[in-house]
Amino acid sequence: QVRMVESGGGRVQAGGSLRLSCVVSGRTCSSYGMGWFRQAPVNEREFVAAINGIGDATEYADSVKGRFAISRDDVKTTLYLQMNNLKPEDTAVYYCAAKSALSANMIFTSPKVYDYWGQGTQVAVSS
Repeated sequence: QVRMVESGGGRVQAGGSLRLSCVVSGRTCSSYGMGWFRQAPVNEREFVAAINGIGDATEYADSVKGRFAISRDDVKTTLYLQMNNLKPEDTAVYYCAAKSALSANMIFTSPKVYDYWGQGTQVAVSS
């Protein structure tokens, strides 16, 4: 079983930065694609960023391109999301997720295909 625990959320003013971390434990391997998603009240869970198993390919939602950066450290079994120039519309609960893959090159952007999820961390951005 894979366990994922997020941290790093909080309350910041618009223009500020936060770095989310997601520690992964259990049966994992480098072929797992990983991603960040977020969900605001009354909204569906939406894609934010994803990274492949090797860590050399990333995808971002248009709304966060140029502001957010996803990375992974497989030695520390930790996934990161650096969030800069935060905006009020970034306010949401942020979730990390992992997807077992046949190839470490694969990258996944749909929340429906992910196998494992963290419990979420709240990010609140005030104007």
